Amino acid sequence: MKMAYYPGCVAQESGKELDMATRWVCRNLGIELVEFPNFSCCGSGFIDEANEVLNVALNARNLAIAERAGLDLLTICSTCQGMLSLANLRYTDPKVKARVDGALKPIGIEYRGTTKVKHLLQVLVQDVGLPAIKAKVRRPLQGLKVGAFYGCHLLRPADELNWESAEEPHSFEDLLAALGATPVYYRGRVMCCGFPIQFVKPETASRIAGHQIDDAKAHGADAMATPCPLCHISLDAYQNQAAKAVGHSLDMPVFHLPQVVGLALGASPEELGLPRHLVPTEAALGKIGTRAPA
Repeated sequence: MKMAYYPGCVAQESGKELDMATRWVCRNLGIELVEFPNFSCCGSGFIDEANEVLNVALNARNLAIAERAGLDLLTICSTCQGMLSLANLRYTDPKVKARVDGALKPIGIEYRGTTKVKHLLQVLVQDVGLPAIKAKVRRPLQGLKVGAFYGCHLLRPADELNWESAEEPHSFEDLLAALGATPVYYRGRVMCCGFPIQFVKPETASRIAGHQIDDAKAHGADAMATPCPLCHISLDAYQNQAAKAVGHSLDMPVFHLPQVVGLALGASPEELGLPRHLVPTEAALGKIGTRAPA
């Protein structure tokens, strides 16, 4: 399987461990990642709020690059997934298409609207398949209770993205079960992490993140895992602030999606970038008999 790799911004800078883990997992599952250094940012929802056509044009350019290579596009960020998928959908509006085409023509870009956008979670569950992944498990995550945290853009707007229920999804939990972990179901798994308002209302954002972590913990989670690096920032990098906002310590390890997959397939914590996390992962790793990262 060959796909155009769209890592997004965070995985190339502050969240490099996500890129490390993605490459390890894809390499071991036979997914060839084709890189395009000229991909640009998806706009992260901010441009969309100010200028919808500009945001669609920005993402149509990315989609056209993959289309020209004859490849589907792989994302590892829920927000990138949402922006690129919505651009594809909005491009079907003749009025939007005409304006976007007009914006792309001067730079020699033409988009026919054929690129499929798939998040890594979808590729693992639907294309690789759970039986194939389960067959490659070398270190079952038995004894580890994991609360999946989907975030907003991977599932919403559900009617437009047309993947799975925004209220009762199960793909991530199905994957966790195939890896040997015990999935933890809790209400907060499909709610916001607070990141969109982190730089406007930081106290409110921290309170939101703290509430979601508390919810997962109350339902028995030893760790959380997310398919979105922005959610990871809120839940891991800003967990100290979240703890202050809710008035007690949280101590919740938070993994990226490919990190839990990589652990089950036999990768070392170092290969998956776990030493880069701000919240220690020792307790969670101990549940599956793996040494803590140096």
